[in-house]
Amino acid sequence: MKVIAVINQKGGVGKTTTVANLGSALADRGVRVCLVDLDPQAHLTLHYGIEPGAGASMYDVLTGNRPLLETAVSGLENNVTVVPSEVDLAAAEVELVTTVGREQILRDHLRVGNPPLPFDLVLIDCPPSLGLLTLNALAAADEVLIPLQAQFLALQGLGKLLETVSLVQRRINPPLRVGGVVLCMYESNTKLSGEVVADVTQFLDASRGTNVPWADAKLFESVIRRNIKLAECPSHGKTIFRYEPNSRGAEDYAALADEFIQTLNIAQGGKTTEGTASMESDEAATSAERVESTEVAAVAHDEKIAEPPPPIEPAPPIEPAPPAESIETPPAPPTEPTLVEHTPVVDAPTDPAPPIDAPPTDDTPPQETSHDVEKAE
Repeated sequence: MKVIAVINQKGGVGKTTTVANLGSALADRGVRVCLVDLDPQAHLTLHYGIEPGAGASMYDVLTGNRPLLETAVSGLENNVTVVPSEVDLAAAEVELVTTVGREQILRDHLRVGNPPLPFDLVLIDCPPSLGLLTLNALAAADEVLIPLQAQFLALQGLGKLLETVSLVQRRINPPLRVGGVVLCMYESNTKLSGEVVADVTQFLDASRGTNVPWADAKLFESVIRRNIKLAECPSHGKTIFRYEPNSRGAEDYAALADEFIQTLNIAQGGKTTEGTASMESDEAATSAERVESTEVAAVAHDEKIAEPPPPIEPAPPIEPAPPAESIETPPAPPTEPTLVEHTPVVDAPTDPAPPIDAPPTDDTPPQETSHDVEKAE
């Protein structure tokens, strides 16, 4: 059984939505899932249509030492069991202040039991704080899953969260490690989202090979896009796969579940994904061998019945034809140049232009006009 704490001290980043819908998607794939609501707001409890405070809850488990299975509610969906919460859980931190080992109460309920819990995976929905309830989840978990909104303030809180995880690993839970980061309410058309993704990728790549809990953490390629159907389904007490199975939210969480199983090696019905894959490959190899042997037997049977055809004699090689002799063509006799008679072109005579009367000068006597004659008379 693998225990994963879904944690982020910043509220409203998609922790409860991820636990509810990812758990449902994994259950549809044959994983026996137990969802633990460790948030006093009881949003995960409401998400599955359970009334908070109607029965035993996580408050009774932590403060009253009540067995976990006695408070669990099953039958809501196939392979899904929910351990509900209530508002009284907020007082558990005060009531357990004098209890020795109060950070490990939940781990004892999950790990120490006879018989062991009948689950393949436990997802813990943590409150948006780093108090005692969150420490209980980290002490009991094998891995941490961090839902992250692609915004600046959420990215700043990631550093503080990793410091807390590192502290718990050193002092309480040495095997604890960060499994991965899931981007929720992602908007691909904004520049800020791309910058946040680049920063997270660069930070995780820089930690490879170091001795930190997030050295092998992965930024999941399957992102959860902003979708109104994911916000509507809790009011109906259903997961996205029961409320709107054809929505983008259902598509995103289905893709995340497939990647989640392959990345974190989640067991399915007591068999790990590696074991299942090896069994499938063995079965495929066996079936391939059977098909091959059948084909060989059929070919052998046909060869026994059919007579072999006579051998085909190879055709004689074709000798290459001798190269054709080149025939020299005698050069053509030189041709005598032809003289072309040129007829001289005679310009047609043209009439000379009439002379232009020169303007009268002082030496030229003025001509008498009719007006002058009349005046003389």
